[in-house]
This record gives sequence, structure tokens and C-alpha cells, in this order.
Amino acid sequence: MTPPQRRRREPDPEPTQQPPKEGEGKNPERLYIITGPDGERAPLDLVTLIVARAEPPSSATPEQSAVLRMCRAPLAVAEVSAYLSLPFSVVTVLLTEMLAAELVQARAPIVRQHLPDRSLLEAVMNGLQRL
Repeated sequence: MTPPQRRRREPDPEPTQQPPKEGEGKNPERLYIITGPDGERAPLDLVTLIVARAEPPSSATPEQSAVLRMCRAPLAVAEVSAYLSLPFSVVTVLLTEMLAAELVQARAPIVRQHLPDRSLLEAVMNGLQRL
């Protein structure tokens, strides 16, 4: 039988910092400050393209300035939401305010047809046959 060994007391190791889970650690008050009181929203969906119409004014919020810098080229609302790390609903309210102030323009997404128009193909075929 071995005699009991004396152990040196050590301070408890500090718990390791784990990254916050999605939705944790965010301040909901900050989202209200960004959006202001809830009003009417523009009919925007995830694929609506947003294009900046002006440079950021001095009175613009940081989020509005970021949107105007990002949207110099057309950018989908879903991409704006992802780049700003803000929920889609917050971004739609922000963009609604910017649309009302004519800082941005909303465009319908460009839909490419899966099949070309039949009358166009027939016209090309007839033109080639005449050659």
C-alpha cells in the first residue's frame, strides 16, 4: 500500500472563452437604434438588387454609409444583410429609409430565360437558309 501523496493546490484554471452562439451576445437595443420605430417597409425580397444613387452624406449613419459604399455596383439585399451582419428584417427597414431619401435605388433581379424565344430561333434559321 502506498502512502497518500500530498498535492499542491493550484488556482482553478480560467474557463476558456468559447465563441458566442448565433444570436447570443448581440444587443437588441442596437438593432432598434438602427431601424428606429417600425413603419412601412418597401417590398424587398432577398434577390432585389440595390444600387447607390449618391455618396454618403455627412448625416448618414454608419450602416447607411456602409450600404452606399458597398452598393456602388448592384448588390442583392441578402448580400447586404450578410456583409453588414444584420438580420434581413433590419436591413429592409434600413433600405426603406434610404429608398425614401433617394440614396439608393431598388431593381428587380435580372432573370435569364432558360430557353430562347422560339420566334427568334425561327427568324435566325430562316435568315441562314436564305444565305
